[in-house]
Amino acid sequence: MDEPLLKETLPKQRVVEVENVRIGIVHDPGPRAGREARLAARFEDCEAVVYGHTHVPHVERFQHLLVLNPGSPTERRSAPVHSMLVLRVKAGRITPELVTL
Repeated sequence: MDEPLLKETLPKQRVVEVENVRIGIVHDPGPRAGREARLAARFEDCEAVVYGHTHVPHVERFQHLLVLNPGSPTERRSAPVHSMLVLRVKAGRITPELVTL
């Protein structure tokens, strides 16, 4: 939905570190089939990955990785509810909380 010029300047993916916990971020995770395995391979050194694009909330552990989609607080599209995600990081552990609005 962003302007093409803005899209060109933003990274396709990013990894942030919060209290020694690595979190991958990507907008479009690709097709549904095999999504978790692709993300686990793509972010093998992360504890979690947050993706968007689908607007469908998703909280799941796959192998070493928490696979997370916050959904959307504004555009529900095909999701059952409006939602957002709160991530808490403490003592090297990440805890996701899906909040429905």
